[in-house]
Amino acid sequence: MYLSLDDAELARLLSDDVPFEDITTRALAIGSLPGRVEFRARGDMTVCGGEEAARLFALAGASARLLVPSGGVVADGTCLLQAQGSATCLHRAWKTAQVTMETLSGIATSTAAIVAAASPTPVACTRKSVPGTKALGLKAVRAGGATIHRLGLSDSVLVFPEHRIFLDEVPAETIARLRRAEPERKLVVEVKSAPEAMEWAAAGADILQLEKFAPEAVAAVREDLGRRGLDQIPLLAAAGGIRADNARRYAAAGADVLVTSAPFAAPPADVQVDFTAGSG
Repeated sequence: MYLSLDDAELARLLSDDVPFEDITTRALAIGSLPGRVEFRARGDMTVCGGEEAARLFALAGASARLLVPSGGVVADGTCLLQAQGSATCLHRAWKTAQVTMETLSGIATSTAAIVAAASPTPVACTRKSVPGTKALGLKAVRAGGATIHRLGLSDSVLVFPEHRIFLDEVPAETIARLRRAEPERKLVVEVKSAPEAMEWAAAGADILQLEKFAPEAVAAVREDLGRRGLDQIPLLAAAGGIRADNARRYAAAGADVLVTSAPFAAPPADVQVDFTAGSG
């Protein structure tokens, strides 16, 4: 899978951890001695971030070999990456590379669990990644098998209740204006009640984002839409509180897509790092 950060961005991660020198390695006078590092999965996981980890070692002056690319599903104990170089180089990249792999693999593993539970209903992850980490977060949810809900405000039309408080018109007028303004875009409207869902469905919304609806409420909206005889029945996107333990219920309720932010709050995966002195 692709690198989500270029060399300049990866170099900034290294300099954030080692802005000047590694005081401990220098004081011990071991910096020039050769060594090897292995990254291993501690627990089953969906792997992500190995490309960045390998490149971090290379930028630090070591050589690295990636054994499991992003998206790979591995069992406990699987060797993910090997690197070799001087102690200075290995210590410079070690922790940044490890934390990158652990964080992204945690997101990917969480995403994969939701995707498996929801199958065959697709899962889309929101833009609610930690600010400044969007590229990494998007890579991780892709590695876990999800699609992207929206990259940001610039790529899609999603009308929230927070937009509608500024409007003084009926929903049909809003939809008509949006179609004139953005004729190539799907029009998504977030609703928080069944009456709102029916109102915006009748107005012609392409997708209804059902915010924090229980699975039973999603099923009720699906059934009600089927009775309305609408020219176009909007897709239903269930959003808010979607997790691996309830995704199957939402899919069975008739949602066309599940929208979730949960993977971004997933705990990191556990990647064990083993150092060996020498160049053998």
